Formats: sequence, C-alpha cells, structure tokens
Amino acid sequence: MEERKRQNYMTEGTIVIIDLDRFGEVVEERGWSEYSPNPATGLLTSLVEMFVRKWQGVVIYGLDEARGTEEVVIEIPLVEPEELRQDLESIKQELNSLGVGVTIVAVKGYVLGRPASDRREAYTATPFRRYALSILRRTKRRGGNQVVIA
Repeated sequence: MEERKRQNYMTEGTIVIIDLDRFGEVVEERGWSEYSPNPATGLLTSLVEMFVRKWQGVVIYGLDEARGTEEVVIEIPLVEPEELRQDLESIKQELNSLGVGVTIVAVKGYVLGRPASDRREAYTATPFRRYALSILRRTKRRGGNQVVIA
C-alpha cells in the first residue's frame, strides 16, 4: 500500500507552455520592473488563473503573483489540445494588445497533475514536456508570437 502511494499516476491530457517573447528587451525598453508585476506579467498571471480554473488544469511551474508571470507550464488532464485553441489564441491576442509577444505550445501527452519542485523538473519530468519545450524553443527561434498545437 505504501509503495502504491509513491507511484506516479499518469493520465492522458495536454501540456501547455506559455512564455513571453524577448521579455528582457521589452522590460528594458519600457522601463518596467522585472521584480514586481508589470502590465504584461500581471495580465499573464490573471489570464493563466482564469484559464486554469476554466479547464481544471494544474499549474506545474511558473505562476507567480508576487513578481508576475513570465513563463508557465500547465497540465490539463483529459483534454485534447485542439479544444484549448480558442482560449490560447485569446490569451495571445490580449498580450499582443499590450505590444508584448507570447509563444504558446499545447501538446497531447501523459500528464502527472502535480506541481514540479523546480524549473528543470517542470520542463523535463516527462517526454511530453521535453517535446513541448523543444517545440517552444524552435518556435521562438523562428520569431515566436504564435500558438502551436501539436
């Protein structure tokens, strides 16, 4: 019984990674604070909170109300990535209205449904998270500011 509690129980779902594009440049250019919520990170924090509540997702890493959210990893059990497209596009449009680019990746895979202990675990704990991260990096190298459903 004790061994059973320690096992990882995975279910199918969607891994979502949201990352603001060229954020350091934008902060410097506009004179925003990096260490407290600014218009972009404050907006992303509230948008992620609403998104997670709506889809009953789990924030794996990155949601930070005290400093504002620059990047976030979310898992949503029993949901297909395509079902999220409209909401993810809406998040992108709202951030774009502030003049901030954002890259969003949603990948179908197995989800653990529990927060990561650190950034590394958040991005590498499962092959599906690593896959989502590789898509994110590739998309950002090509200019970013896209929603990618894989």
